[in-house]
Amino acid sequence: MTVHVEKFVRPEIMAMNGYVPGEQPKTEKTIKLNTNENPYRASEKVYTAIRHAAELGLSRYPDPIGTTVRVAVAEKFNIDPNSVLCGNGSDDLLTILTRTFVGCGESLRLPYPTYILYQNLAEIQGANNELVPFNTDWTLPKTFFTATPKLRLVFLPNPNSPSGTIIPKSQILEIAEHLPCPLVVDEAYADFAEEHCIDLVEKCDKIIVCRTLSKSYALAGLRFGYLVAAPKWVAQMLKVKDSYNCDTLALAAAAAALNDNNWLAENRTKILATRTRLTEQMRQLGFDVPTSHANFTWNTKKNVALKPIYESLKNHGILVRYMDYPCWGEGLRISVGTDEQINQCLNSIEKFL
Repeated sequence: MTVHVEKFVRPEIMAMNGYVPGEQPKTEKTIKLNTNENPYRASEKVYTAIRHAAELGLSRYPDPIGTTVRVAVAEKFNIDPNSVLCGNGSDDLLTILTRTFVGCGESLRLPYPTYILYQNLAEIQGANNELVPFNTDWTLPKTFFTATPKLRLVFLPNPNSPSGTIIPKSQILEIAEHLPCPLVVDEAYADFAEEHCIDLVEKCDKIIVCRTLSKSYALAGLRFGYLVAAPKWVAQMLKVKDSYNCDTLALAAAAAALNDNNWLAENRTKILATRTRLTEQMRQLGFDVPTSHANFTWNTKKNVALKPIYESLKNHGILVRYMDYPCWGEGLRISVGTDEQINQCLNSIEKFL
């Protein structure tokens, strides 16, 4: 007997296009500059913490709320531990947020273009996406502030992907005060920027800040993130998250990483120096590159097709991210790798041109 999938799968799932992660390399020799990972090894304190946690044994369930990490975040930013929620990567936190605040037929707002997963999260809920295009200079129009009847949550990545641009902290507070619902500031790349919004949570309880350890802490393979919000919001989200959404090894590693400020400062310095050089040299090659506050750059070029450049790089063992946004245009997003990796990437682009 043939079972028809569409008879049992929810129509929202049948209709949606699933999120497609960045391509993973087929060989270890590939230079991977397409998913904004940190090219350097994480703090040695992280590996020591993982070994210690493993030696203690894994037969028991992990702490369901990640107390050690909540305390580490609270001490780092001088906030209440009850305002911290741990997640299996920031994608887990974004899912929890959407499930908590946005119901079927209600609306999630986000700028465009931005992280594609946001749209998928609304679609899974049977909710509507309110896409508000950025201005051509990557600022936000006033419509981003405007209340609509079914609006329940707003996502604002800051810095944004793919552009690497930011909305000033003062403006984010103004946006939140005008909105009728919570504003999630997704700070996946904030450690590479000059300012962050965690202190705004106490100034406006509608602001929720989401962070990940994947980028600035070189722990993309670990899957760990956290958010900071008013304790009243966290209490509700604890009902929605999986019972044990962060494993024992990840919790130990995350606490160790967050407590190693020297490693973070040194790594940030290296990434920013390479980012500056990448930006300058791409501009010299004729690309339009907005000033990035993240660990990648967004590169466009008038009257030049960019997909052939992407394909040429791939043929030479270099992966970057090619993106083509409807009604916006195409671009190459290049993650900041090591100096040697960026040299090879730049040389290959220059030879192609």
